[in-house]
Amino acid sequence: MTKLSVNINKIATLRNARGANNPNVVLVAQDAERFGAEGITVHPRPDERHIRYQDVLDLAEVVTTEFNIEGYPDKRYMELVKRVKPTQATLVPDPPDAITSNTGWDTITHQSMLKDIVSELKESGCRVSIFINPEAKYFEPAQLTGTDRVELYTEPYASHYLVDREKAVAPYVEVAKIAQELGLGLNAGHDLDLQNLAFLKHKIPFLDEVSIGHALVCDALYYGLENTIQMYRRRLEENS
Repeated sequence: MTKLSVNINKIATLRNARGANNPNVVLVAQDAERFGAEGITVHPRPDERHIRYQDVLDLAEVVTTEFNIEGYPDKRYMELVKRVKPTQATLVPDPPDAITSNTGWDTITHQSMLKDIVSELKESGCRVSIFINPEAKYFEPAQLTGTDRVELYTEPYASHYLVDREKAVAPYVEVAKIAQELGLGLNAGHDLDLQNLAFLKHKIPFLDEVSIGHALVCDALYYGLENTIQMYRRRLEENS
């Protein structure tokens, strides 16, 4: 079974627009779990424009499924993860001013740095995942860092899905097999939605986890959060 981790960054964006605590991200996370989410994902950024560092500490007290903290491994991120000890730390190579993550790690150039970071995080008890582009050359270097998993950056798949879904998914199928051969767990995330999720799962049935935020929150405006989470779960279960 592929687990659905709900990214609640956009809930925090809505809260921050008014400066109070509505919606309450902690309550939303608890409700998301109650509605069927199998994990909660957050990505705190230095400017705290959505999830704040205090949110991470508050969420750590209540999340009962898998807690996944994404981010660039600067000093503050590393200190936060080692303090919280989430289920998973996902390393993302985005600069502080990035609107959203838009590429994976160059695991060839940064292999030594990533190896040190992965080792440090695993010593604190976290599973580690590295955000990665669907290019074969990056997978063996990723495996050599000691990471437990890689997360496939799926924006290119999502953006070409309606044009030619077979062509769009082909590079992901190729690298997924490489990851499996190397003994790497496999996550996926970025721009996955109700339209393209089931086909990706059909083509890569051994996905461990998908992390979905923006599209899921947008869908929840129409369908409601509980129904939306169940709809995403059904997309993942259609080919199980």
